[in-house]
Amino acid sequence: MITIENANVLYGKDLEETKANVLIDGNEIVEVSPRVKKGKIINAKGCIVTPSFINSHVHLGDSVAMDLGDGKPIDELIKPPHGLKHRLLKETPPSILIDSIRKSIWDMIHSGTTTFLDFREGGFKGINLLNEAAKDIPIRKIVLGRHESFLNPYEDESKLKKTLDELLSISDGIAPSGLGEITDDHGALIVETCKNQGKLSAIHVAEYQKVQNASLNKTGKSEVRRAIEAGFNILIHLTAPISDDLELVVKNNIPVVTCPRSNGMLAVGIPPIKEMFEAGIKLLLGTDNLMFNSPNMLREMEYALKVTRGFNKDYFPPKEILKMATINAANALKLDLGAVYEGKLADIVIIKQKSADPYLSIINRTESEDIKSLLVDGKLIYNNLPL
Repeated sequence: MITIENANVLYGKDLEETKANVLIDGNEIVEVSPRVKKGKIINAKGCIVTPSFINSHVHLGDSVAMDLGDGKPIDELIKPPHGLKHRLLKETPPSILIDSIRKSIWDMIHSGTTTFLDFREGGFKGINLLNEAAKDIPIRKIVLGRHESFLNPYEDESKLKKTLDELLSISDGIAPSGLGEITDDHGALIVETCKNQGKLSAIHVAEYQKVQNASLNKTGKSEVRRAIEAGFNILIHLTAPISDDLELVVKNNIPVVTCPRSNGMLAVGIPPIKEMFEAGIKLLLGTDNLMFNSPNMLREMEYALKVTRGFNKDYFPPKEILKMATINAANALKLDLGAVYEGKLADIVIIKQKSADPYLSIINRTESEDIKSLLVDGKLIYNNLPL
């Protein structure tokens, strides 16, 4: 057993600030109260206890291409199969890819992230590379695969189905790049195959206006409508909604992962976080491409809060940003964590409190060195507090 005592706890599904101790037994949070005190004691006086962070969208393979291609159009950088990053992924030796991915995973851990969802390029080899890179590292990974055959509009459906089954045997789901690269029929088959196996399907949509225009010209529908009609579980970006896109997302109760730093760096826009939140969309947060961003969720939360307020010239609650990186993501990904709450898995980060407002203290002021302890599945990964 472990008790975290004297802490300022962000408790429950609404991350309510409360003074309490947290008792962990095995991998589970069993009690949060001022009275409980059993087992190994961690004195967290002056600290915030919060759910650890979930990075809901990342491309870890891009770790080999950090800050390359700055200023080039987005299509030249990331559009498969000939974008700069795809060429680099093919040309880089596996040992270098593995080493760079491992470093990025440790960067996530040291900045409080204990779960990530990776859009995995490279087909079967790409999935195996990530599994090798993450081996023996204490982090939860959700791996969504893809294959170059998705890009062939004439690919026989029986062959595609066989490829999907093989990918799903070694991954947690499928994530094609976007509806500009695959047909609607292939998209529907991807979703159906994932659904039949109880696995995730996710896709980039409406990242910028050009792809929305192309979709309208080709099909008469927005990328968002096409993705929803196909049945994808999770939508990524939605930076450039048009027409009734947001209404469709709300009606179908589909979570959206926003990636504001990536959108900003690529100069494609600012995701309408406030508008989506007020519409009732469940919002998640991801750091996206390692080409342009560190996988640091602290930096993502700070940028998301400030760019949202600046864009709307209006208040946006910091607690909602923290929820995007914790409980919202856990719920969308069907993970039994994301909250400091009885019965939840103990994925917890203990952070030095640097201001009176715990949410802004985390978002505005926390650096990696302010993270004093990290627990994954109830196990102390590191601890710099008195025992």
